[in-house]
Amino acid sequence: MNLFPKKLCLILLSAAVVFTGCTKKPVRPEPGSTIGTADNSLKATPVDATPLTDPTATGLEARPPGVIEDADTIRGLLQPVLFDLDKSNIKESERAKVAEAQKYIVAHPQYRLLFEGHCDWRGTSEYNLGLGDRRATAVKKYAEKIGVPAAKSETLSKGNQGAVEKGTEEQMASDRRVDIVILKK
Repeated sequence: MNLFPKKLCLILLSAAVVFTGCTKKPVRPEPGSTIGTADNSLKATPVDATPLTDPTATGLEARPPGVIEDADTIRGLLQPVLFDLDKSNIKESERAKVAEAQKYIVAHPQYRLLFEGHCDWRGTSEYNLGLGDRRATAVKKYAEKIGVPAAKSETLSKGNQGAVEKGTEEQMASDRRVDIVILKK
């Protein structure tokens, strides 16, 4: 049998490991030499700590809390339009929210709007998808009526997706809405 070549390979491999050895661990500096001096005072250069008075100086807009922004969308900047149970007509009290969306799109013509229709958990999935679509379409039509170009808006129905099942009346009322999402692309 060829036992000799196997033993020779094992010996050569062991010798290679022994002679090359392991690399040494790097020597860490003393903590006192990197953080502070012997009296533990920090070695820091003074930085101009004056707050920015103009947030646009950095190229960023200041966002209120609750606003979620990613590469494609801005959510929560514009208030959702709320609806009554099984209704898709926009209440008079909710029309100002659509007017705010119109003002925003006029001030930011590079963006578009997505009207996302939602429903509470009651009703079948098919019914709620249809109702969400009717709500989103109603908001889109009203937005077009007050000056949002048709090419600057689109609709999407989420139905009861994300709705709180068997929630309180307050939770269900907040689920009956059209979210106005800003599309960056």
